[in-house]
Amino acid sequence: MKRHELPLRLGSLLLAAGLLLAWEAACRTLRLSALVLPPPSAVAQSLWQGLASGYFWPHLRTTVVELLLGVTLGCTVGFLAGILLGEHALLRRLLMPYVVASQVIPKLALAPLFVLWFGFGMAPTVVITALICFFPLMENTLTALQQVAPERLELFRMLGATRAQTLWRLKLPSGLPAILAGLRVAVVLALVGAVVGEFIAASKGLGALVIASQGTMDTSLMFAVLVLIALLGMLVYQATLLLERWLLLPFTRTT
Repeated sequence: MKRHELPLRLGSLLLAAGLLLAWEAACRTLRLSALVLPPPSAVAQSLWQGLASGYFWPHLRTTVVELLLGVTLGCTVGFLAGILLGEHALLRRLLMPYVVASQVIPKLALAPLFVLWFGFGMAPTVVITALICFFPLMENTLTALQQVAPERLELFRMLGATRAQTLWRLKLPSGLPAILAGLRVAVVLALVGAVVGEFIAASKGLGALVIASQGTMDTSLMFAVLVLIALLGMLVYQATLLLERWLLLPFTRTT
């Protein structure tokens, strides 16, 4: 951690502590029912009990597996589709309306169909997750390939580079920051897709646990699960940032 980042991190932690203290004080002063808004102390107790007893771990493991499978499938297809559409204008004009139409349909509305096609369990959730994280990476890859500097393209043409050489040695390296930005967005949305998919199509997972806590009117448990989801999202996002720095490191050394 750089020295100038330390005060910012401390300030962020102090802000979080202040918000939690204000939340706790408001719950106790106003005597709010724990059913409506539990105090942070009750949420922390429920979180600790769930982790210590092992109750949360199978659900957390299921969500992580669904997330990884969905991100791998969706981002792989999205990246390849972005390259294909970026390199072939005819295909782009032909298929892009259908791609956009597939994205504007709410995935929650498709969940019952996925359950019918793939059955209950992990498969429908993985499909929903893949569909949600497909579009950001495809769109960013497509845009990045189209925004290469014209003078660089002309230089490669003068040097006699093939289309494949231009793609792998110029377009993809130049567009890598934009592509990785799409990956960051895709990963965050993928977690949303996994949790939403579990609302309908799963009996295990953090999303299913939210529905179960709602059914038992255990608001403290629901908040504890939401905390777990937030922590998982932040962890995955930070892992994506580390991957981005590693991939961009050769380019930063040469500039």
